[in-house]
Amino acid sequence: MALDPKLLDILVCPEDHGALLYFESEDLLYNPRLKRRYDIRESIPVMLIDEATTVDDAEHDRLMAKAESDGVRSTLPEG
Repeated sequence: MALDPKLLDILVCPEDHGALLYFESEDLLYNPRLKRRYDIRESIPVMLIDEATTVDDAEHDRLMAKAESDGVRSTLPEG
């Protein structure tokens, strides 16, 4: 189940307060600046720094390529 667009408009990384990339097909939110992923469990984003996973360079590259090719949505409204 996709996250509510209104929720995506306000979600930010709890550490650097920046926008996240939303990978609906993988149930995760990703902060490319910190290379940190936040899982979505049972349609609830787990936005705890201690629960986040830092990804390696290969996974970062994969996620960024997927974001570009699939037009992955960023949190926070544009503009």
